Amino acid sequence: MKSLLPLASIVIATLAYGIWNKARTGRIKLRGNTTLTQVIREKWSVSLGERATMVQFSSVFCATCRATRVLLEDIAQSMSGVVHLDIDAENHLDLVRELDIRLTPTTLFLNHLGVEVGRAAGPPKRDQVLKVLNML
Repeated sequence: MKSLLPLASIVIATLAYGIWNKARTGRIKLRGNTTLTQVIREKWSVSLGERATMVQFSSVFCATCRATRVLLEDIAQSMSGVVHLDIDAENHLDLVRELDIRLTPTTLFLNHLGVEVGRAAGPPKRDQVLKVLNML
């Protein structure tokens, strides 16, 4: 019976971490301190959306990045003034470090001035993306 106690502790700790990580991943956190307009204009010849810009950091091997790309492109096409920009994190490590991108996909939500107003680490849900975009 004593030999099962360490095993049960490990299972409970793993379960608690899994529940905590699932609740945290993909949730959009609102921000308002980083201006990325100059970075976007210098590195990519992309103009910001009149309403909002969604900047997604992806990697080639990431399956959830592909699903997130499809979701964000669909939303950008259906909403006027919204632009989706997909950046390969592996080829832009300096920017990844500067912006503190820790996992892919990470999506930054910028207002029309290029100020980061929200960030989703992990695949965001459609209703959360629409909620943030409707705030802008």
